[in-house]
Amino acid sequence: MDLLKVLQSRYTTKAYDANKKIPTEQFNQLLEILRLAPSSINIQPWHFFVADHADAKARIAKALVGKYAYNAPKVLDSSHTILFCTKADIDAEHLEQLLQQDDQSGRFKDEQAKQGQKDTRTGYIDYYRNEKGDIGRWAENQTFIALGQMLLAAGIEQIDATPIGGFDEEILSQELELKQLGLIPSVLLTLGYRSDNDFNAKLPKSRLAAEQIFTHL
Repeated sequence: MDLLKVLQSRYTTKAYDANKKIPTEQFNQLLEILRLAPSSINIQPWHFFVADHADAKARIAKALVGKYAYNAPKVLDSSHTILFCTKADIDAEHLEQLLQQDDQSGRFKDEQAKQGQKDTRTGYIDYYRNEKGDIGRWAENQTFIALGQMLLAAGIEQIDATPIGGFDEEILSQELELKQLGLIPSVLLTLGYRSDNDFNAKLPKSRLAAEQIFTHL
């Protein structure tokens, strides 16, 4: 596999072929790739809603109205759509769940190592919540790392993808009761196979020149 060629050929899909579906085994592999996404201090501040049938995608599309209506066909015609959500806050329950999972996974040689991990995570959370005052922004940054990993994985698997930030957050939150779950909707990702009518597939890729974005120190 030539990773550079994958990145040169992948693009943001604007129209999907509604008749083409990602094979179940291949999609499940993508979900496992998503589960393995990295995050700062392995905080994993996310939850993912998977829409893999028409009724589920229609629920997501309720938030694609008004100025966001142009995004509705992408969701409705996709093979699968994933809503990436971020925890509104990192509470003690989540930190304990992470710690116990680390323990079950065999990451601690003794109780001192376990306590050290607990103290480190707590210190980071206190810093971003109390000193920087932007724990929500920090947490959502981790969710976008997971999005980037999925976009790359989809390209490698020759699956088309579209990250979508244009949706009515309030409608989506009400539809899926996200506030009650302590979640905020961060971004949508549609997955599937491009339509022959996708204009963006025929356009050349455009990126700023290397000398404009890199400074070699």
